[in-house]
Amino acid sequence: MKAVAYRHSLPITDVQSLIDVQLPQPSPQGRDVLVRVEAVSVNPVDTKVRLRTDPQGVDKVLGWDASGTVVAVGADVTLFKPGDDVYYAGAIDRAGSNAQFQLVDERIVGRKPSTLDFAQAAALPLTTITAWEMLFDRLGVPRGSTARSGVILVVGGAGGVGSMAIQLARRLTNFTVIATASRADTQSWVKELGAHHAVDHRGDLVTAVKAMAPQGVDYVLSLTHTDQHYPALVELLKPQGKLALIDDPATPIDIRLLKQKSLSLHWELMYTRSLFHTEDMQAQHQLLNEAADLVDAGVLRTTLRENMGVINAANLRRAHEQVESASTIGKIVLSGW
Repeated sequence: MKAVAYRHSLPITDVQSLIDVQLPQPSPQGRDVLVRVEAVSVNPVDTKVRLRTDPQGVDKVLGWDASGTVVAVGADVTLFKPGDDVYYAGAIDRAGSNAQFQLVDERIVGRKPSTLDFAQAAALPLTTITAWEMLFDRLGVPRGSTARSGVILVVGGAGGVGSMAIQLARRLTNFTVIATASRADTQSWVKELGAHHAVDHRGDLVTAVKAMAPQGVDYVLSLTHTDQHYPALVELLKPQGKLALIDDPATPIDIRLLKQKSLSLHWELMYTRSLFHTEDMQAQHQLLNEAADLVDAGVLRTTLRENMGVINAANLRRAHEQVESASTIGKIVLSGW
């Protein structure tokens, strides 16, 4: 089967950083489904693994966002059958989606939204899972028209996770959503997705947010540069508020600053359930199905912004380079072989 792999950690400007290869087609066992990959999207995790994990000459396939069709199933599979169209983010400790065929545990796979094509669907899984788990599993934000309301701050709202977090917070809760975005086009994007307010995180974040929420915020989703914004986020959070983050702070953050307000800190890694095969691993299957229902009902929308063409090494190098620039709005997708 065709695949795109890397053999050594190299700058993306090096033509050997990602290469076209031929690999054996895998066979499903147990609870695995074999998916014929139709489209993939690129996330920061792809570039981080490529740069930080050197396979020492062995072909390593990246990619943790895909949509496609199930072509075979393992003996223990009960959730899918051949012919089913699916979308998923996969597992960080297994071969990725930048291949024509991929094995994925059925418990982290969802049905593809029927109103989206494969490219549109491939933009969604990783960011949807991450944003959903941050909001509802880690932070415990109440869903629906609850008596309780307040303010949710999304730092880095125009990126992939931010783009989904804004939609989920606006559509599934009755909280006011404030998103940070530093350019006119990114501020327009986050408002289009449902943010009530957009503020520039490059300036005085405390002043900018308090102009919209004088009493502070109840929840913070910090998706980028947490170490830079951390003192401001602590100041902005109301007493007993909650802070969740997904990035890797370049400098340590001092959790002692949280004590006076009894603030809580929550990490989100969407791979935790698949890495440790937790008892609730199938929650990702369920949330992807629920998200698909919401997409088909017109409540959520794809965050696809650019399709860079067929899945090959040259196009994936272009996508990695753009993701590494940290200026991407929404998601980059590649589709077809």
